[in-house]
Amino acid sequence: MFEKFFPDDYVASTYVIPFEKLYEQGYRGVIFDIDNTLVPHGAPADERAKKLFARLSDIGFSSCLISNNQEARVKMFNRDIGTDYIYNAHKPSTKNYIKAMEIMGTDRTNTVFVGDQLFTDVWGAKRTGIPNILVRPIHPKEEIQIVLKRYLEKIVLHFYKKRLKNRKN
Repeated sequence: MFEKFFPDDYVASTYVIPFEKLYEQGYRGVIFDIDNTLVPHGAPADERAKKLFARLSDIGFSSCLISNNQEARVKMFNRDIGTDYIYNAHKPSTKNYIKAMEIMGTDRTNTVFVGDQLFTDVWGAKRTGIPNILVRPIHPKEEIQIVLKRYLEKIVLHFYKKRLKNRKN
């Protein structure tokens, strides 16, 4: 019942993802959510985010941000990053995941998505057919509508973790 929301991978942080390994596996594009994936909600790009995008470029990755936020927020974050972006993306709609791949010159086979929310980020990527990585939110302070979704996410993640445990046994 909840499987359609299960992430392909679930890690503690964007900053522990082995992007070099993903590149070796043939991935060439990374689509990112911003808030609570790369920085706390509403924050500008910090040194860690700037270093990550420099590292991705050095590896050979194309990148694109897709956010449900308005342009002012996305532009403010991206000022020191300088990657492509799509704002007001209406995730989990598949339209802008596809647009991000077109911008990067990638496709479903060589693009990975990284985000912190199951019902927008991960579900949109899954509906688009893109491998996805769920990360734990960076900071607990969030808008009320996201706080409410987090309660439902806990239920889905309970069954996700249970399935992983059963596969190991």
